[in-house]
Amino acid sequence: MTAPNPFRIDGRLALVTGSSGGIGFALARALGQAGASVVLNGRDEAKLARAAETLRGEGLTLHTRAFDVTKADAVQAAVDAIERDLGAIEILVNNAGMTRRSPLQDFPHEDWHQIMQTNLDSVFIVGQAVARPMIARGRGHIINICSVQSELGRPGIAPYMASKGAVKMLTKGMAIDWGPHGLNVNGLGPGYFKTELTEKLVNDVEFSAWLTNRTPSRRWGDVEDLAGAAVFLASDASKFVNGHILYVDGGVTATL
Repeated sequence: MTAPNPFRIDGRLALVTGSSGGIGFALARALGQAGASVVLNGRDEAKLARAAETLRGEGLTLHTRAFDVTKADAVQAAVDAIERDLGAIEILVNNAGMTRRSPLQDFPHEDWHQIMQTNLDSVFIVGQAVARPMIARGRGHIINICSVQSELGRPGIAPYMASKGAVKMLTKGMAIDWGPHGLNVNGLGPGYFKTELTEKLVNDVEFSAWLTNRTPSRRWGDVEDLAGAAVFLASDASKFVNGHILYVDGGVTATL
């Protein structure tokens, strides 16, 4: 008799915010390959449709929902509709995020607020809306996307660091409050990954040389490197893991 694979998530419904490209798209693909039906989210319906078409072409089960994760009313309406039309959300990945770069003394107030709304407020807003029915069912996995900047700093991105440090602690708070109701809430902390958002840094010869020498694995991350960690945190393999931040960073947080 063969024991069931605890890393499989067949038949479960996963919502991944900010998933029309980059890391969110890679995480959605990983969950789909592990058996989940996946709801892609973003604000650009055309981009979402293209992303879904790509993943459906790979044989995955995909849905799309366009809504702004910083707007509580829109989030609640979308979650209610997903639960009504597609089924219970059993996995949530809070991935939507952004950054701006500037010396802190010159940082525009409007950019500060936008970063906090996108990176931090959305985790609370979407997390709360999805957690309520999860609590009623007594189960669910929530993965909040943190960052190496939840632990470490770099010049010019202090607001981003503040937001991701807060996401780390909000993750722990969610686990403390919702763990007794059967939920697992953990963080996934990517290091430096090659995406369209980091293209300028990847192409910066001096920065890339500094980064690869700083990283024990001696390379940038590829988004596919996040797949196993995401599936682990979304599956029964992590059923006694709660309030943990799993860094996938090639060892950056392990060394000076």
